[in-house]
This record gives sequence, structure tokens and C-alpha cells, in this order.
Amino acid sequence: MTPIKNLNLKDKVAVITGGGGIICSVMAKALAAKGVKTAILDLKKESAENVANEIKSTYGTESIGIAANVLDKSNLESAKQIINNNLGSIDFLINGAGGNAPSATSKAERIEPENLDQLEDTFFGLQLEGFEKTFDLNFKGTLLPTLVFAKDMVQKQKGGIVNISSMNSYRPLTKIPAYSASKAAINNFTQWLAVHFAKIGVRVNAIAPGFLLTNQNRFLLIDEKTGEATARGEKIINGTPMERYGTPEELTGTLIFLLSDWSEFITGVVIPVDGGFSAYSGV
Repeated sequence: MTPIKNLNLKDKVAVITGGGGIICSVMAKALAAKGVKTAILDLKKESAENVANEIKSTYGTESIGIAANVLDKSNLESAKQIINNNLGSIDFLINGAGGNAPSATSKAERIEPENLDQLEDTFFGLQLEGFEKTFDLNFKGTLLPTLVFAKDMVQKQKGGIVNISSMNSYRPLTKIPAYSASKAAINNFTQWLAVHFAKIGVRVNAIAPGFLLTNQNRFLLIDEKTGEATARGEKIINGTPMERYGTPEELTGTLIFLLSDWSEFITGVVIPVDGGFSAYSGV
């Protein structure tokens, strides 16, 4: 009988973009707990350094915080040099930077026949600048870090990339077309790149979280005045069989699995972690 493989994560080097945020900082800490050296990249240097310092003091593993813009390739190349000098060759990349913008969000879920005089609240009221900003942050913010940080993995013919997708990539939600489209693009890119890298031992997968309450979506789900769930928030809970929001910690098991040797024959998949949302028809 073939023995069960070990996770094989200790002393590997992982780059986590958006690492100063709530979700990705939790992912970085979960990796650090398994002995992974982490490079925390965030637009805000202080946020990145705070997470890195907490990791070092809590888990005793090496970690560095770096200010980096995922939409600036030269900036990312400078970050890579810092990572290679301080931690070594890169083994893993978690493309976690992303988000939505209110200016890319419509006020109305649908165009109603009786409201044709209020088209500014619909698709026609979306600001192109906000749409471009959201799409670029999510898709180009995954593409550019991969162009830079995956080179180490390709050279040693081993490594793992995990992109952060969304339930929106499967079933577009009303009001947020830019976010939905960009996450669908990430799914396609994940599959394309998995095929492109398949013969050199670099695996590319994605996690599609269900609904977590974050700073990016709080304005849509919680009424600022009352603190109660909005009508949209109630729809989400009613459409999630587990009837609750997920937590960042509940993404980490899938992350560790996808990066470890336990999944060395898995590439090109997008795994929902969604409390059953994608399986439920609403009936």
C-alpha cells in the first residue's frame, strides 16, 4: 500500500497579494502555522508589515511585509527581488488582491417598466471609471503578479498558484456586473494557465468563496442606520443552505490542501467554499 503523502509545506516560500486584508491575512497565518515562509504584499506598507510582524511573533516563521501595487509590473518585480533576497525562491502564489467599487454597482437590481425615467439607477448609471477600476483590480491584479512571481516556480518545475475567485463567477449577482465579470475571467484564466503549466509541475487552481461579510460588501448587506440585514443580505442568507455567512478561516483548509502534495494531481479546478449556495436552486 502506498503511504499517504505529507503536506510538504514547511520552509516553502509563499507570496500573498492583498495580504494586509482580513481574508488574505488569515490565509497567510494559516500557511505560517504549517511552517511556510510568507511574503505579505499590500498596497499599504503598514498593513503588510503588521501582518508579517504578527506572524513572526505568533508562529515563529519568517515573514516580510512589502508595499506593492498589483497593477504595476515594475513595482512587483522590485518586490520579487526583496523576497528572493530575504526568503529565497518562490514556491507558492496566492492571488488575493481584489474588490468591488460602489461606482461599479447599480442601485437597482433590474430595469422595471414603470421606472424608465430613472435609468441612472440601473446599468446605464454605472461609471466607466469604476467598472475599469474593479475589473483591473481583480483580473489584471491576478495576471500581473502571476507574470512576475511564477517565474521561480517554472524554473524549478514545481509550485502552486491559488487564485481567489467568487460565487459571482458561477452565478452573476445583480448590481455588480464588473465584479462578476472579472471573477469569471479569473476562472477562465485559472484553467488556461493550468493547461499551459501542466507539463512543468506548476499547478494552478482557484477558490470561489461564498458570502463573507467584508469591508467591500458591507454597504450592500448591512443597513448603516439600523445595523440590520438589507433586503439583499436576507436574500443571500436565504439562498445559502447553511443560513449564515462564511468566515475567512473556513477558506484555509482548501488553500492548504491545494498547495500541498496531497493535491499534486489537481490543477485547473475552481473549488466553491460557499455553504451550499452553488448547489441550491432556491426551492
